[in-house]
Parts: sequence; structure tokens; C-alpha cells
Amino acid sequence: MSNYHTPVLLQACIDNLNIKPNGVYVDLTFGGGGHSKAILNCLNDAGKLFAFDQDIDAHKNKIDDKRFVLIPHNFRYIKNYLRLNGVNKVDGILGDLGVSSHQFNEASRGFSIRFDAELDMRMNQTDELTAKLIVNTYDEKKLLHLFKFYGEIDNAFKLTQLIINARQQNSINTTNELIAAIKSCTPKFEDHKYLAKVFQALRLEVNQELIALEECLTQCTELLVNGGRLVVISYHSLEDRIVKNIIKTGNITGVEQKDIIYGTVKKVYKNLTSKPILPTNEEISINTRARSAKLRVAEKI
Repeated sequence: MSNYHTPVLLQACIDNLNIKPNGVYVDLTFGGGGHSKAILNCLNDAGKLFAFDQDIDAHKNKIDDKRFVLIPHNFRYIKNYLRLNGVNKVDGILGDLGVSSHQFNEASRGFSIRFDAELDMRMNQTDELTAKLIVNTYDEKKLLHLFKFYGEIDNAFKLTQLIINARQQNSINTTNELIAAIKSCTPKFEDHKYLAKVFQALRLEVNQELIALEECLTQCTELLVNGGRLVVISYHSLEDRIVKNIIKTGNITGVEQKDIIYGTVKKVYKNLTSKPILPTNEEISINTRARSAKLRVAEKI
């Protein structure tokens, strides 16, 4: 457990990675290092672990271990950076998607509706696109699309109009200014849930999270050895749909590929979780962030 981030479904992740002591593994989302430390505990001196994290704050948690390499980049570049480290195939890949507890709890990052802060939401703090830029410069069509698609918000049109009207008076710079601007379309007794969807939509756009996930999982399919495990925790339906598609068909579209000659369906993965693994009530009581977690596992055929 870490003050930075508490690893979700830790034991289930380790069990389902089916770790070989001398294997090569990847932690796509290093964060506080909880999952990485548990993987390293299962490796011998010949084993190797590579971890990715684009957030510079996470680098303070770097593990001092000759078997460990922290790569300070988005996991969408997994294949290139592993190749730079002389790795073309791996035995297992773990991804705990979404936002770390640290990012939510650090007020200045602008991820949380709990704090008044500048609308930022960048996981990579060197990127130019921020939530403030989106809210103040995106046209009606782009705002409407991201709130409908990324936020799955029913009254996305009214929400978009309120933002456009508000920014014509004054720019919307902070989380509280945004919350105030959209107050009239926020359901009275479901305000927290609604605002969480609004913030999720902005965060996904700022960080291009779904595109990055699609690119990453496509590469994971190429990187895994036969018998290698893909273990992914998602936190909302958009992520989970991409993970399910990859496991079912080996591609992000979810469309099964057929052999040109024989017409048989090409299977890439064996699905080891027909139903996702969910956290126990005990884990949720300790770590509320785990409540929406879904763990899916696949084995490369």
C-alpha cells in the first residue's frame, strides 16, 4: 500500500499473470509501484520488469532494482521503447487503467471535483492540451461529441450550450467555475455522479486515453509470447469495451478475422474471464477507488 496509490485487485493480478521467475513482464501503469513490486517479488535474478508512466510525479516512486526499468513515456509507445531496451517479446502485460489516487488527491492537477483548481487534467504535464483549453476553445460540435461519447451524458447538448454561453462572458479557468457554469443542467440529487462524467469526458480528451489504449493493446497482441498473459483493470464501460474486443477478436474493432482460405475464425486469445473479476466488499471498504474496477484476463494462443 502506498500514499501515492493503492494497487487495485493486487493478488488477483499477480495470480493471473502466471509469472515465470525468469520471465519478462510489463507494468503499463507504474503509478505508486504497488503492482510492480509484487511482480518483482515473483521474479528471480534472470527475470525482468519494464514499467511505463508518463506522469513525472510517479517517477519519485522508482524502484531501485537491477531487474527493473522505468520508462517515462505513454504506454501507447510500448513496442518502440521495449525494442530500444532489446526486448521484442514478453511473457505478461499488466495494465491498471484510469487515474491514480495521487492525481485525484493532488488539488493542483485539476482532476477532482472536490477541489477548486485550474482546469488541467494532464497526466503528462508537458503536453499542451488542457481541460481549460478544451472548455474555452472547442466548438459546439467537438464539445457535444466528447460529452456524448466520452461522458455518455444524456443532456450533452444543454451542457454544451451552457459552457459556450458562459465562456462568452468570461473564460472558464477553474473546476469551480466550470461547475458553476453548468449548475442548471446538473441533476439535483445526482450532482456528484453527473459531474464525474463531465470531468471524465474532459480527462479522456486531454490525455487521448482511449486512442492510447487502443494503440497499446494492439501492440500487446504482437509482443506477447504464445501462452503469455494480458491482465487489464478497467474502470468504465468505454475502456472495458476496448479490452473485451481485443480479448474476443485480437483487434480493437471487435470484428472476428477469418482465415482467407478455410473461412475459420482466427483466435488470438483464450479468454480466461468470461465474467470480469471484481473487488471484494472488503477491498472496496479499504480503497473506494476499487469499486468500479473490472479485471479481465486473456492468454495468447
